Amino acid sequence: MSELHHECGVAAIYHLSGRGRSPMCTDEGPRQISRLLPRMLLDIQNRGQLAAGMSTYDPDRAKLLHTRKDVGTVTEVFRLNHRAKCESLMRGLAGRAAIGHVRYATCGQDDRSYAQPFQRDHIHKRKWFSFCFNGQLANYGVLKERLLADGDHHLTLDTDTEIILHEIGRVLSHSTERIEWIDVLRQVAADFDGAYSLALLTAEGEMIVARDPLGIKPMCYVQEGPLFAAASESVALLNLGFETDQIKSLPPGHAIIVSPESGFRMEQFAPVDKPAHCFFEWIYFANVASTLDDRSVYLSRTRLGEELARCERELGRVPLDDPDTIIVPVPDTSKAAADAMAYQLSIPCREGLIRNRYAGRTFIEGGRARKVKAATKYTPLREVMEGKRIILVEDSIVRSTTMNVLLDRIREVGGAKEIHVRVACPPIVAPCFYGIDMSTIDQLIGPKYFGTEGDLTDEAQQRLADDLGADSLRYLPVEALARAIELPADHLCRACVTGKYPTTCGQHLYQIALDNRGNKIDSGRTYEQLAAALSEQ
Repeated sequence: MSELHHECGVAAIYHLSGRGRSPMCTDEGPRQISRLLPRMLLDIQNRGQLAAGMSTYDPDRAKLLHTRKDVGTVTEVFRLNHRAKCESLMRGLAGRAAIGHVRYATCGQDDRSYAQPFQRDHIHKRKWFSFCFNGQLANYGVLKERLLADGDHHLTLDTDTEIILHEIGRVLSHSTERIEWIDVLRQVAADFDGAYSLALLTAEGEMIVARDPLGIKPMCYVQEGPLFAAASESVALLNLGFETDQIKSLPPGHAIIVSPESGFRMEQFAPVDKPAHCFFEWIYFANVASTLDDRSVYLSRTRLGEELARCERELGRVPLDDPDTIIVPVPDTSKAAADAMAYQLSIPCREGLIRNRYAGRTFIEGGRARKVKAATKYTPLREVMEGKRIILVEDSIVRSTTMNVLLDRIREVGGAKEIHVRVACPPIVAPCFYGIDMSTIDQLIGPKYFGTEGDLTDEAQQRLADDLGADSLRYLPVEALARAIELPADHLCRACVTGKYPTTCGQHLYQIALDNRGNKIDSGRTYEQLAAALSEQ
């Protein structure tokens, strides 16, 4: 899964005045509660390492909203490893409210202009705001065409974040009277098809945190006395010092509004049917210490390992009572599943692969360079693997680049005599249009062996094993996901393993992707084709 990357993480914090002082404050007090935000962003850095940023609100400075953002990690952008420079930045950004963002690009370029939050300056404080966004709009192309249709508008960036910025601005500009922010959100979100969680901060000191009506993207929050905090994952709030039972998941289709005058309130802004939570949050993306929608990420992954153990017993391919048989996880997110599988099978689980955390991202270069980078990510330990029969546990296989190289290194460097790959997820056979960087069918390895239906035959799995260089390979069936996460199957978005999408435009895009298969059309063109197809209806 080192080939697969999430898109973003969002965080927000607010300390209201005149309501006492929260014990979470730093020595600088409530007026500089913004100092806690970089720490929150560090805890969700797993969701994006390309760029980071934050916006703060201070009613006592001329620049009511102040934003800093740049390409780089949280540590790099906020100079956290340089005390004097970090302190200077934090003083300049000091505020009693702040929102922040970490980014991995699913659309747009790798430059500073795409870093979030996005700020819209305006002479009217009501129309001056900053916001950040986690997710992707499946109808991005449709909204873009609508904005540009009259010829009077121009977009400078290739991202749905800019679309949302202008949609919010459009509603504000067209309102002849003062409009409440929850009503702005209602109007804007009525046209959205896709996945999102967002945080918005205004020059009047209002904050809005919202989650899409299907709850595809996570958002957690806590409110204690004068302090409100929210983040894409609970671990960011837990590490601030809040208790587990204080942290809640924002219900789908709801928003929390924080106002200097009226305090905190939660309101529904969009119709809610049943949720479609992204199952990958529990399988891979989220920090193992997080709890999302009352489901522990760690426990979900251990149950995936138990599912793997059950399948292994039924398969009977690997001698489980042989002392030469060991289980090795692919670091790091496979460890919980591997440990649980090993416990159930009474087989040793060994750390046979050491991950180089400073090797960089393997998705940057293509071709040979990408393979070289993949080879530098993991070092096989010969003293663990030599002469052993390895059951290699992995989260998923998306494009196969990393797995192919890794298996070669386990044999050549590690000296393993057999490698049996076990994947704690069904095969990925369909693109994601909700914010994960796999938007075309041709870039996926799964459909080449299992079709677009994900037909898990023994023959197809063995053929993939042979092509990758493994002795055997087995995936988990789709049904195992709901059992592991302990949510009803119809409350999960499983589109990438079933081809059944929870939104209308998502399903339309999939049909276009099927039609484009083999034509080397990039994902951006897929979104443009959706806009054209819908305009003809």
